Amino acid sequence: MANSSALYVRMDPTLKESAEEILSQLGISSSSAVQMFYHQIVLHRGLPFHLQLPDNRPVAIGGMSRTELDREIKKGIDSLEAGPLYSADDVDQELAKDFGSGMDIKD
Repeated sequence: MANSSALYVRMDPTLKESAEEILSQLGISSSSAVQMFYHQIVLHRGLPFHLQLPDNRPVAIGGMSRTELDREIKKGIDSLEAGPLYSADDVDQELAKDFGSGMDIKD
């Protein structure tokens, strides 16, 4: 390892443990994950994700302007026209397949 350099990072222990648990499940070491991140920084010539503050405005209908509400309704209509439609039973069956039969909803 003559051609390597050490990187020391201070971080919240809970964050570190949570991230390392996920990396372990993926079969990736912390060192490999950091190297992947640095490669992406070089490839993107910056951070490989967009940074912004979350929108603190309410998403309830009452907090929307008429234009915002119209835009959201239009997105919903476009989604219905473009994509496949699923019944509640279809969704229940898919959830049961993915998460087990404990997801069944009784009338």
